Amino acid sequence: MLDINYIRQNPEEVQEMLQKRLLSSETPKVSRLLELDRQRRELVQKSDDLKALRNSVSKEIADIKKSRTGSADELIVKMKSVSDEITGMDSRLGELETEMESILLGLPNRLHPTVPAGRSADENLVSKGPVEFSHNLDFKLKNHLELGKSLGILDFERGAKISGAGFPVYTGKGARLERALINFMLDHHTSNGYTEIFPPFFVNRESLRGTGQWPKFADQVYYMQEDDLYAIPTAEVPVTNLHRDEMLDVNALPISYAAYSACFRREAGSYGKDTRGFLRVHQFNKVEMVKFTRPENSYQALEEIRQSAEAILVALKIPYRVLLLCSGDISANAAKCYDIEVWSPAEGKFLEASSCSNFEDYQARRANIRFKPDSKSKPEFVHTLNGSGLATSRLMVSILEHYQTPEGSVRVPEALQPYTGFTEIAQAAV
Repeated sequence: MLDINYIRQNPEEVQEMLQKRLLSSETPKVSRLLELDRQRRELVQKSDDLKALRNSVSKEIADIKKSRTGSADELIVKMKSVSDEITGMDSRLGELETEMESILLGLPNRLHPTVPAGRSADENLVSKGPVEFSHNLDFKLKNHLELGKSLGILDFERGAKISGAGFPVYTGKGARLERALINFMLDHHTSNGYTEIFPPFFVNRESLRGTGQWPKFADQVYYMQEDDLYAIPTAEVPVTNLHRDEMLDVNALPISYAAYSACFRREAGSYGKDTRGFLRVHQFNKVEMVKFTRPENSYQALEEIRQSAEAILVALKIPYRVLLLCSGDISANAAKCYDIEVWSPAEGKFLEASSCSNFEDYQARRANIRFKPDSKSKPEFVHTLNGSGLATSRLMVSILEHYQTPEGSVRVPEALQPYTGFTEIAQAAV
C-alpha cells in the first residue's frame, strides 16, 4: 500500500507510475483519493474542535452543578446538539476512510528508477545470460510429458481424473526426484543463512491483504467459504505474515526465511495459453525465500536473493537467463523484479522458474510490520522481499529434458544424487 502522505506530496509522480504500468485508466482514482483526503482532514479538524469545545463546556457544566450558582440546562442542551454533530462527523469519517482504503488497496507500488519502460513481456531486459551448460542433446528429443509417461514417473491423466486438469501426480522415482529437489533447495538456502519455515497452506483474508493478493487478485486464489480460508498461491503469503502487526528488533534485521509449500492457483484468465503438462498447473511445489530488511539495505538483499536462486541452477547445471521486468509486465506489488527462466530444449523456449522481487514498504505498510532504527527513533516500516528458490514444476521440465539420453532414460543431476539414492531413471524392461 502506498503512503497517503507520499501520494499527497507527489500526485504527478503517482500518475506517471500508473501510466508506465499501462494503468492510465486508474489515474482519476488518484484525484478522487486526494479529494477524499482533503475532506477527511477538514472533517477531522472540525471534529477535534467540537470535541475540545465539548470537553471545555462539560467542565463548565460540572462547575455550575458543583457550585449550585445557576442552571446548566441551556449548556446541556447545546452540548447534546454538539455531541449529535460529532457522531454524524465520525460516521462520515468512517465512510471517507473506507473509500480511501479501497482506493489505496487497489493502487500498485511505485517503481524503482532502474525498472525499464515497456508495454509487455517482449520488452523485458535480459539482465544476464543465457548461462549455458554442456549437455549432449544431439538426438531426437522427447518433451517432459513423453519422458514422464515412458518412464512411469508422471501421471497427468490420473491427476485429471481425481482432481481435474492441472493437478499432476508424481509416481515412483518421479516422486523421489521431486522430493530430492525440494530437500536440496532447502538445504542450500538454510546453509546460507536462511531459517527454514514450514507454514500453513491455508490463510485468512488478512494474510492475503497483507501481501497484496487481496482484494486485487482474489479471483486467482481458491476459497473455502465455510471456513473463510484461502489456499495459498505461494509461501510468500504465510511467511511474510509471520510478522504482521509486529515491531521487529532492529538487531535481528535482516531476517531471512526459506519455506517449502505446495502452491495453489486458479490461473483465471489464462485459457488459451500453454497448458500441456507442467507448463501451466493449478498445484505445484515451490521453495520460497523471504527477507525483512532495513530500507537502505533492501536492494542489496534483492541481489542476494537473485544470486541464491541462480546458485541452484548452477549446481544443477540447468541453462537459464535472468530478465529485468519492464513497467508493463512487473507485478502490481513489486517495485523491482527479476524473473529467472530455465531453458526447455524440447519446447525451444525459456520457462519462468523464479521471480525475485523487492516490495519496499508496500507489503509492510499493509501488514503493519515495523522496526525502530534506535531506541529514540519513531517506528519505520521494514522492506520485504521474496524470491522463488525455486518452483519445481518448470524446473522439472528442464531437468528431464536436459538430462535425457538417446536410450530414453534420464540421468539424475549429480547434485541431487545424494538425495535420490539413484543416478538414473531408466525405462522398465519390456
